[in-house]
Amino acid sequence: MRSRRLPPGQREVKKVLLRHIGSIPLFDPKTWSLTIYGEVEKTSTLTLDGFLALPRVVSISDFHCVEGWSVLDNEWEGVSFQTIVKMAKPKEGVKYVTFECDDGYTTSLPLSELLQDDVLIAHKLNGESLEPERGGPLRLIVPKKYAYKSAMWLRKIRFTSERELGYWEKKGYSNTADPWKEDRYAKKSTA
Repeated sequence: MRSRRLPPGQREVKKVLLRHIGSIPLFDPKTWSLTIYGEVEKTSTLTLDGFLALPRVVSISDFHCVEGWSVLDNEWEGVSFQTIVKMAKPKEGVKYVTFECDDGYTTSLPLSELLQDDVLIAHKLNGESLEPERGGPLRLIVPKKYAYKSAMWLRKIRFTSERELGYWEKKGYSNTADPWKEDRYAKKSTA
């Protein structure tokens, strides 16, 4: 039954709605790059062709927005985040990864959560290249989190020993973003 696949407080819609914090960044495939850096043994800067040459995976997952809508059975194609970790070789003590995007957006997640099999850097959705309005050319996909953790227009991946608050987290949204716990907003301190 499809309703059992919906986290509490979510309703199913048929298409991912367009949401972003500002203008859609311009994309020039000739000058675009993805930088992987921070507390790693190997810093890398990949062109789009270089990224597309990496081993690719297809993953079908659900997409849950903090606004209360979900799109089920999205077919994402891209590079497993595990591949990025193998390339970068994080140094001892690295526990987090911060994602930096073309529009200034950031978010951070624990490395342990990013190592799950369904987490990827996607360049296709349902067999089509990601359009700029959907976060293309590359976006992070973290199916077990609310969509604001699936950063669009990805340009930099920074490995860190300390967790950083991202764009929405600084505005009061939950840093853990678990849709199954309806973990939408940061807990207020009672002290």
